[in-house]
Amino acid sequence: MSAVHDVERPPADIPREFAEVFRPYLDDLADEMIGEIRASVPEYSRPSGAYARIVRRAVEEALAGFVNRVGDRRVSRTRLLEVYRGIGGGEASEGRPLDSLQSALRICARVAWRRLATESERLDLSRQRMCDIGEAILVYLDEIAAAAAEGYAEAQARAAGELELRRRRLLNLLVADPPPDARAVEDLSRSVGWTPPRTLACVALAPRRPGELPRPGLPPDVLADLDRSDPCLVVPDPDGPGRQALLRPLLSDWTVAAGPAVRTGEGALSLRLAVRALDLARRGVLASDAVIRVSDHMSAIMIFRDETLIQLMERTRLAPLRGLKPGQRDRLAETLLAWLQSGYNANEAAVRLHIHPQTVRYRLRQAVELFADQLKDPDGRFELEAVLRAWALRAGKRGDRARPLPGRT
Repeated sequence: MSAVHDVERPPADIPREFAEVFRPYLDDLADEMIGEIRASVPEYSRPSGAYARIVRRAVEEALAGFVNRVGDRRVSRTRLLEVYRGIGGGEASEGRPLDSLQSALRICARVAWRRLATESERLDLSRQRMCDIGEAILVYLDEIAAAAAEGYAEAQARAAGELELRRRRLLNLLVADPPPDARAVEDLSRSVGWTPPRTLACVALAPRRPGELPRPGLPPDVLADLDRSDPCLVVPDPDGPGRQALLRPLLSDWTVAAGPAVRTGEGALSLRLAVRALDLARRGVLASDAVIRVSDHMSAIMIFRDETLIQLMERTRLAPLRGLKPGQRDRLAETLLAWLQSGYNANEAAVRLHIHPQTVRYRLRQAVELFADQLKDPDGRFELEAVLRAWALRAGKRGDRARPLPGRT
């Protein structure tokens, strides 16, 4: 419940005459309170300027509000508490801790009680009356302190929301295609305290399960927008110390694909490649149990850029395998790919496949006989390796043949 809704509690039973007796002393009392606040609270120790005005307003409003409430029970406390909500909000906006304001209010209560004790005999206040007034002061202090705290919290929430909104706008600028004017990026970066880096990398994310996921804990220089249709991050200086490890904690909740490091104006390219890698991971082509780094999978992303073209190439380049049984087709394709990747070295291909070199040579004799024309042509070898890589990526990551090689159709 907000502080404003707490204000209708009846005040302690203090004689109204007390207000009239104390009213002439308010200016002197305010000066005494301000003096002690300046001496005791470092944030309010400046003798002039905005700090001094805030202290004086807070003290005078508190004194006038208390005396007015005692003098007229019909006086609403709503305005006073709104004033203190505003004061609390102002303290948050200035970046001062709430403790400073609360300390100042406690000093006010202590000075008021001390003056009351000094004047009690002259005012003929009984012990019971002193207790009533003391209780009223404490209740009053709690009310205005709660109102200040509420205003402080609201201002902090607004500031945090505005800062987050600006950080998201900055992220959107950095991944925009075409890139925005560099001055716009500089101005928005300055407003959120973000230093434009020499290089950055964009990270594409996909939730591993439906429903709301916990917000990841990330360094403050990492920009994040998890509410986009394509959730993403912008990581400055991605090749710097410790940057490779900062994405690993996200893996329990997200599939993570990190784009390549690019210049500040090339964020759209980094994000586009990261999104493509993420799509391949969703389909099982790339493993998603670790951070998927585009720089490690450039060839796969290139090969799967146009799958219709790859399928047409498969029909042409792998046509010699159609007359073989499925098991034989797979073994020959696997061996031929390892041989091409090994620079036509049968021994190295055997190491890749964990089989005897003689077995590799036996299979290669069959493969070379089937693909002789393609292997003589540089373009043919390139396309043959590309379609074999596509097959291996679709199949190998899952431990099965995700899509059989072309056979009798």
